[in-house]
Amino acid sequence: MKKAITFNGHTFEYMEDLNGYESRGSSYYDDYHDQVPEPSLQKAADKLEDHLNEQGMKCSVEWGEKGWIEVMIEDKPNK
Repeated sequence: MKKAITFNGHTFEYMEDLNGYESRGSSYYDDYHDQVPEPSLQKAADKLEDHLNEQGMKCSVEWGEKGWIEVMIEDKPNK
């Protein structure tokens, strides 16, 4: 697993304890005043998810507060 990977100018660090990649961008708010990821960071996470899926890994994108977004690896391919 690469320690870091960059998409759309956002670098995602691999976090072994999370079994996935994470990155942090600016905090944005939707019409309901809920925190959402920075739009370009969301697109980058989606591209990373697609990249990992193409390598046979089942992944999902999740986000939290304060601009954090994670691409969680749910299942790695058998080698």
